[in-house]
Amino acid sequence: MQRRGFLAAVAAAGAAPLLSGKRAESAQPSPAPVPDLTNWAEVRKQFLLDPSWIQMSQFFLASHPAPVRAALDAHRKGLDENPFLYVEDNVERFERATRAEAAAYLACEPDALAMTDSTSMGLGIYYGGLQLREGQEILSTTHDHPTATVRTLDNLSARTGAHVRRIPLYERSSEADPEQMGETLARALRPNTRIVAVTWLHSSTGVKTPIARFAEVVAKANKGRTEADRALLCVDGVHGFGIEDETVQSLGCDAFSAGCHKWLFGPRGTGLLWASPAGWAATRPVLPTMDRLWRKEPSLSPAALMTPGGFHSFEHRWALAEAFRFHRAIGKARIARRIHELNEQCKRGLAQVKRVKVHTPLSSQVSAGIVCFEVEGMKPAEVVERLKQRRIVASVTPPSYHVDLARLAPSLLTSPAEVDAAVRAVRDVAVA
Repeated sequence: MQRRGFLAAVAAAGAAPLLSGKRAESAQPSPAPVPDLTNWAEVRKQFLLDPSWIQMSQFFLASHPAPVRAALDAHRKGLDENPFLYVEDNVERFERATRAEAAAYLACEPDALAMTDSTSMGLGIYYGGLQLREGQEILSTTHDHPTATVRTLDNLSARTGAHVRRIPLYERSSEADPEQMGETLARALRPNTRIVAVTWLHSSTGVKTPIARFAEVVAKANKGRTEADRALLCVDGVHGFGIEDETVQSLGCDAFSAGCHKWLFGPRGTGLLWASPAGWAATRPVLPTMDRLWRKEPSLSPAALMTPGGFHSFEHRWALAEAFRFHRAIGKARIARRIHELNEQCKRGLAQVKRVKVHTPLSSQVSAGIVCFEVEGMKPAEVVERLKQRRIVASVTPPSYHVDLARLAPSLLTSPAEVDAAVRAVRDVAVA
């Protein structure tokens, strides 16, 4: 969608609450002023973030931009005024619209997407439905999320008898290298490896893994294997999703799960799960779907069957389409460049501060939007608290990672001046 068409759609969403299918289709709102999304300051104005704070933890839970807020308000009003008819009259087109926008962003078919509430839910329903045999292996890493991946894979192992083996991809995060990580994975693969579970970007260190390189390694290992023994590359993609200018084809994985309420700025409690035909064929639904209630097709796609049923926050699911439109209107490649530039600025600045050690690689090949560091002689929690006193929102790696570091995460909404201010604040903390 072109930028002008996107903004007209935003105006429509904000100006015309939809009470039924017919009323929605006949609404003709007046055009709203068109902001210039080529200007980063104007992009920042689309958010209600408190300007008295420097936000360096937007990867945790995002603020909503204006078009998403408008869509949420419109859907919520419709649901409040006439909940049964609003769902009955609109559910099919709203669900299709959300999948269509997500598919356009990922360059895949809409029916290849299951809609979820989070990365963890996506991984849970995918891994929870895998059909493995005793004697097959699940290969993972020591860098993955302690609950979303680690515990879920342990549950899969207990259910199927497949063994989980975890390997480190690098010894020192600051020295992580794409080719070295690819070679490490290649050496670790065995003939009985059925699942390769990895994370695109490690929030514990800021290291970005080379998913496309991993896909090549797995494809080579699969030569000569039967379909039932084929290794599947499964990715927790949340901290690359909304940053990197990639598609599911360019990544080359078999399954991909991500929440949409972080870097994408989507409604809170939204996510998606994509899989290739081989990826979908290997798993089964864990929860019954409700897609049968609105889809007119005689049979459902595997992704539709994997979309958990029950009542969700419908206004959030349906407003997600606006988050994808917002990102596409700005431009995926432009967003990637901006975030990488800001993070490189942050890493270079911190590296010049005495008593500060940066653990995230400088190169954008091996990093993205999270910068992990430590200050000599200080606990990371103390560093974060002192930054908070200076109106800078930083974070600490969760203790379950067993990696204790402070984190700054320059995002699309961060200015170069704010990055410099955050670096100066760390310098003041380090020398105090």
